[in-house]
Amino acid sequence: MLNGPQVELPAMLAAREKRAARQQAFLEKYHRPLLSFCLNIPGPVKTTPKLRTLFDLTCHEIQACLTDLCIAISDSQTIHEATGDEYLLAFAGDAPTVKAAMTQLEESRPLGRLFDIDILTAEGQKLSRPVPRRCLLCERQAQDCARSRRHTVSELTDHIESMLQDFLQK
Repeated sequence: MLNGPQVELPAMLAAREKRAARQQAFLEKYHRPLLSFCLNIPGPVKTTPKLRTLFDLTCHEIQACLTDLCIAISDSQTIHEATGDEYLLAFAGDAPTVKAAMTQLEESRPLGRLFDIDILTAEGQKLSRPVPRRCLLCERQAQDCARSRRHTVSELTDHIESMLQDFLQK
């Protein structure tokens, strides 16, 4: 089980609203596409030292990927709160190209299933993944398992903790 500060639904909803407001402010200021990254962690614990390590490593990988694509970052903002770590950046480049690269990043990393990397166009439209994500624990579509509550929060967080432990030991 993940150990860290626990947050309740009202705090998570408020964090989501703040994220949307930050995204809107970036869109209005830069008139460029945005990348928004956080970790997709079920349950009441959204951040721990291990999750922060994963978050920081992933932010560096995102930056390296954008550099490899010759895409300049106009501005970025990192937020660390009990509701989770968030990274927002405006970039000068093609949003669909960046979405494809970030989808590849999510799918090619051992813990990429935990990454929640959204790309918004300069007009604020969120680009969708071409293929739905798989569940952390089974081969079904993640949204189906979440909707039906097929797996308990404890099962999911225990699996995440195990994945983190294996990853950080390497």
